[in-house]
Amino acid sequence: MAIEREQVEKALEKTRSILRNDGGDVELVDVTNDGVVQVRLKGACGGCPMATMTLKSLIERVLKKELPDVKAVQQVQ
Repeated sequence: MAIEREQVEKALEKTRSILRNDGGDVELVDVTNDGVVQVRLKGACGGCPMATMTLKSLIERVLKKELPDVKAVQQVQ
């Protein structure tokens, strides 16, 4: 089943307040047919050494909880 971009955006909203508190944000780039969500970390999050941890422990965790069809979240430039 295809994951709707609108559903992903709604789930990403749940992470944005946390990211914005640290001067960052997340942008949805693409949702692949095989359930991979591609995002771009922006602002302070873009160059942060903890970006990978933020991506996996926050963004991916929330998306998988909200949308069980999400298989992974990848950061793209």
